[in-house]
Amino acid sequence: MMIYAVISLAVLGAVFGIILGVAEKKFAVEVDPRVEAITEVLPGANCGGCGFPGCNGYAEAIVAGTAPIDICAPGKEEVRQKIAAIMGVDAGDTKQRKVVQLFCNGGKDRAALNYVYEGLQDCHVAATMFKGPKTCSFGCIGFGSCVQTCPFNAIEMGPDQLPVIDYDLCTGCGACVNNCPQHVLKLVEATKLVHVRCSNKEKGKTAKEACTVACIKCKICEKNCPEKAISVVADANGSIAVIDYEKCTNCGICVAKCPTKVIEKILPLNATCAQNKDITMGQNPTGCQQCGLCH
Repeated sequence: MMIYAVISLAVLGAVFGIILGVAEKKFAVEVDPRVEAITEVLPGANCGGCGFPGCNGYAEAIVAGTAPIDICAPGKEEVRQKIAAIMGVDAGDTKQRKVVQLFCNGGKDRAALNYVYEGLQDCHVAATMFKGPKTCSFGCIGFGSCVQTCPFNAIEMGPDQLPVIDYDLCTGCGACVNNCPQHVLKLVEATKLVHVRCSNKEKGKTAKEACTVACIKCKICEKNCPEKAISVVADANGSIAVIDYEKCTNCGICVAKCPTKVIEKILPLNATCAQNKDITMGQNPTGCQQCGLCH
């Protein structure tokens, strides 16, 4: 009797195997070979900066015609050219490199506190409690959620509990920008060196009470800019000094004139990544994430 049971199971297994094989061929979804080709040339960071679920999702969207070929920030120019070749389209003009800039300078010694926060050290959680413990409800909360989000280890928290950007490692993927509950991180072209390190839109006196380096809306920067590239802009939440980066020439006059020193001019940034492009992923002691920026 045992032999009959074994034979029956073998026959059933063979029958089901045949059925599954036929079903696999009959219902198989053909994958466009261009999807695999594009996925192979993408950096593989899966940072989500393009707005799609990973590099493969972005590749599928490109082939489907629902995504442009030039929104992979880590891949930069080399990847854009390769995707254009795979898709048989014109690569177009070279895009300017962008990096993340912090629009807040209210560190722990500058920003006043409304209360002592003792909860989970996470910006999103703290933001549910009156937008964090700081009196300024517009500023950086300072618990480093951006550090955890960055796929390229380009952000660390400084001693003043504000994020510090490593511009050589930043690829402009935008992951931290999309994750910041206070919206104080923004992508700006690397050639732009002058930035207003404040997002507080309250009236000058109130803003100054909340943070010693807040924008007080005095409009001195606006009056002294020779290019009319900075102005105090109002909206439903108040007003703040805003730079028109299309007009700004990095002259730094507004930096010198600002009474609260909230406007900063940084040193020129590298047009390309400074890390060694020949080091293989996973074998680099210096932290290169193979973003492709230096290629």
